[in-house]
Amino acid sequence: MDGQDFADRSQLKPAVVLTGTAKEGSAAPPVGLVDIGVSDGAYLFRVALPGVRKDQCKVKCEIQRDGKVRIEGVITGVGVPKDSSAVFQMKVQQLCPPGPFSISFNLPGPVDPRLSSPTFRPDGILEVVVVKRRTPPTDGGLPPQ
Repeated sequence: MDGQDFADRSQLKPAVVLTGTAKEGSAAPPVGLVDIGVSDGAYLFRVALPGVRKDQCKVKCEIQRDGKVRIEGVITGVGVPKDSSAVFQMKVQQLCPPGPFSISFNLPGPVDPRLSSPTFRPDGILEVVVVKRRTPPTDGGLPPQ
């Protein structure tokens, strides 16, 4: 194989074969996929943040009383594998590129942002339970006498 053949081959996209559930989705894990769950007293939301590392990034999650949620952070792009001192320049990158991001969405109803419990899971999922805001009674709010 001469030098030109090698140069031409290095420009080709890698062969990637997807099967099962991987075939049904996209080739890269998308940032910002959101699941929202509802119970009698709270909402649960999960946000996919692949490439965001809890120990190397500050993720900020703001929850407003009206149920609006805004998540901000940075996807790190360090090309150093965990057990290596070599730095790699990515030639093929199908994962989300490094840089800042923000994700905004609305919960189905109003909440009490003070009563939330966020967890950043090791699999790159931000999981938050936030209590629904109680609405005052519509009968004038006075207890019966």
